[in-house]
Amino acid sequence: MKKSRFYSFVTTILIVLFILPFNAFANWDDPTRPGWEEGEAKEGWIRSKLNHMTLEEKIGQLFIVHVYGKTPTDPAYELKNLEKKRGGKNFKEVIEKYHIGGVIYFNWTDNIPIPLDASQVNSLSNGIQKIAMDQRMPIPLFVSTDQEGGIVQRLTSPGTVLPGNMALGATQSLDYAAKSAAILGTELKGIGVNMNFGPVADVNINPENPVIGVRSFSEDPKLVSDMTVAQINAYQKDNVIATAKHFPGHGDTAVDSHYGLPIINHDLKTLQNVDLKPFKKAIGAGIDAIMTGHIVVPALDDSGLPATLSKPILTGLLREEMDFDGLIITDSLGMSGANVVPPARVPVEAFKAGVDLLLNPPDVELAYNAMLEAVKSGEISEKRVNESVYRILEAKLKRGLFDNPYSDESAISNIGTAEHLAVADEIANKSITLVKNENNLLPLKTNENLFITGPSLAEPDLLSDLLKNKSFNADFYMTGTSPTSSEINTAVAKAQQADKVIVTTYTANTNSAQQNFVKALLTTGKPVIITAIRNPYDLMVFPEIDAYLATYGNREVSIRALARVLTGEVNPSGKLPVTIPGLYDFGHGISY
Repeated sequence: MKKSRFYSFVTTILIVLFILPFNAFANWDDPTRPGWEEGEAKEGWIRSKLNHMTLEEKIGQLFIVHVYGKTPTDPAYELKNLEKKRGGKNFKEVIEKYHIGGVIYFNWTDNIPIPLDASQVNSLSNGIQKIAMDQRMPIPLFVSTDQEGGIVQRLTSPGTVLPGNMALGATQSLDYAAKSAAILGTELKGIGVNMNFGPVADVNINPENPVIGVRSFSEDPKLVSDMTVAQINAYQKDNVIATAKHFPGHGDTAVDSHYGLPIINHDLKTLQNVDLKPFKKAIGAGIDAIMTGHIVVPALDDSGLPATLSKPILTGLLREEMDFDGLIITDSLGMSGANVVPPARVPVEAFKAGVDLLLNPPDVELAYNAMLEAVKSGEISEKRVNESVYRILEAKLKRGLFDNPYSDESAISNIGTAEHLAVADEIANKSITLVKNENNLLPLKTNENLFITGPSLAEPDLLSDLLKNKSFNADFYMTGTSPTSSEINTAVAKAQQADKVIVTTYTANTNSAQQNFVKALLTTGKPVIITAIRNPYDLMVFPEIDAYLATYGNREVSIRALARVLTGEVNPSGKLPVTIPGLYDFGHGISY
């Protein structure tokens, strides 16, 4: 009898012990219960979640990865996902196997198609969130993308395509900066994206910068800082996680970190007054996340390591000196600038340097296992892992993802609205900058024969069509990005028949073939109007031309505004947000 009671007692204890942890889960899906928001209640909620996570689940939360496919289990991309080392054949497998913290959407992975199919992306986002919330440990996903506006924009037409950051800088309007981010954030939420890798906080002071350029607001640290803060406030007001990038500042380099390792040779004073200033303001504004740059900054760390792998920069400077306690996320780990150590060491060294989130590893299984082994071997302590996972859970909690990670399908009605499109056009109209207008060549006259030419990236055909629609006589000829001798000869022959020549250039200040192209057209004796369609520095290499405008991007919204300015429908009011060295200062701009 005593033995029977003893077994009964033990059985009861075991049942209680088995049930208790799972009973604790019941409150995890209700973080909005009264009192959780502040202090000890919130911290206790997160600690409770952490205490019930396995090491494998914690390691998974550190990763944001890309997966090919239009649905969570898209059969059309299974082989590609396996070949590209995505960690599984579809989103579902990757989530279930690696417990990932988030995903990143691209156009080239067919997550977000061009043109946009908002219903498909909304369904994908809700589908992968459902998979994550059905796991043993239900944790919503960061669903992220790069939606800066302008040349870097994943959600495109029929969504709202905005002119971009340097175009905003040319308007000098903080109101436009905020409105732009509010539109971007609202439309991202419509497709289930809750984390944006923007705004760009880099101060572009190098005319030869191949990777930032018009993605920066300006060369002026104050204007960059103010616009960065305006956008942060707009994103986070709508519960979209904002990410300032690329710390500690990618604005003064002639090397693209996608393909090489840039070195920023600024001294400490310049770094403090220029590069770091927008990040300081972002931290003061309560930015959720900061993205690292794959850039070497010897004044901050003389080891030769990029910032992404630098403990002095990420822990010493960003965490300790600048007092940032939000999420530190790497730029894509597949970029050349990060791969200065063996592939398995890249995520480990980045994490040891101080990052919380490891973005887009080229081999998911390799990166995950490397991190897991580093913790199991003692190289990385579980306490350090807990610190990052705490921040990740805190950010997801703060932005309401535990409350509701889903996007109602009705939210897609907020995408590409007439009001949003009108704001985009208004910003574009105000951004076009007339830098030079000798002999009053502009605005154009309807009785003139116009010849429009330039690289296809600079949209001469679109500009021609827009001018024709306004009853102008316009012919066009497109070349490659680096025009060949044959293309140059053809363009010169066609220019002979025109009254005025309009050349749409695309970063010609670093392209000798485009420079030769323009110089050949100048020999015709025809009046030449240059419209710099990307970076505004092209005038540096042909200062003798008659008229010059800057559009700061090749999106249709900017080309439409350019056509309005060329024809006098809009009087240009944009001001240069950068200096054109030796020619025109920051803030220059003329009107008709």
